[in-house]
Amino acid sequence: MVLCLLLITVSSNLAIAIKKGKRPPQTLSRGWGDDITWMQTYEEGLFHIQKSNKPLMVIHHLEDCQYCQALKKVFAQNKEIQEMAQNNFIMLNLMHETTDKNLSPDGQYVPRIMFVDPSLTVRADITGRYSNRLYTYEPQDLPL
Repeated sequence: MVLCLLLITVSSNLAIAIKKGKRPPQTLSRGWGDDITWMQTYEEGLFHIQKSNKPLMVIHHLEDCQYCQALKKVFAQNKEIQEMAQNNFIMLNLMHETTDKNLSPDGQYVPRIMFVDPSLTVRADITGRYSNRLYTYEPQDLPL
């Protein structure tokens, strides 16, 4: 009985939040592409790259970062990027740091995109165009 009341309360609160124009809870895409299959954790991503033999793309970002928002918008709107992400990579976007220090070799900044190959090696040879923030990308860097 208590469980039923709890479920009714939670359901009605969610309905009220939606009616008031608040966003419902986001999916794992967080706006980077709803048609992409996203991993929930770094560890899950590592498991899937070994199983699928596809590389892992890790996107570090923050919701209130203007540079992250600009990159996310271009990433999500580019059909070619979306198809490549869905078909050729295991995808993970993180709004927090992982415990794996290999994913922050030159600091913890955002946006930061890194690639991990199926041998569990972080690809240090795939970088952006900035020497002080090797793994940062901007919207105009999409062809990279």
